[in-house]
Amino acid sequence: MPKPKGNGGKNRRRGKGDGEESKRELEFKEDGQEYAQVVKMLGNGRCECFCFDGVTRLGHIRGKMRKKVWITAGDIVLVAKRDFQDEKVDIIHKYSADEARNLKQYGELPETARINETAVDMAMAGDADDDDIGIDFDDI
Repeated sequence: MPKPKGNGGKNRRRGKGDGEESKRELEFKEDGQEYAQVVKMLGNGRCECFCFDGVTRLGHIRGKMRKKVWITAGDIVLVAKRDFQDEKVDIIHKYSADEARNLKQYGELPETARINETAVDMAMAGDADDDDIGIDFDDI
């Protein structure tokens, strides 16, 4: 019988999630960068981002973050604007919920920014007035 040569699969190399990333320094935006919230994931490392300058742009997750940092709808991210394409941005950093709250306290994010809310929650907030389906039971 042959000796086992391997030491395990990719899960062994991944390591344990000790949560050390909570102690990292807060990154603020610089020239050519903007804060944004992910509205919808589109696949293939792309997503729809609502930048806090009021414009919705197509976001592209940079290669260093792909398959390492998981980005979902509702996350607050730091994006780099492209000089040659105004409608596209590159996602360069993802903020945790605590970091996003700190940014909001420092005045970097607007007060209308919603932290920890998905695209479904944002859509439902807009449809709150639209509960009438057209049937009036008082006429019966």
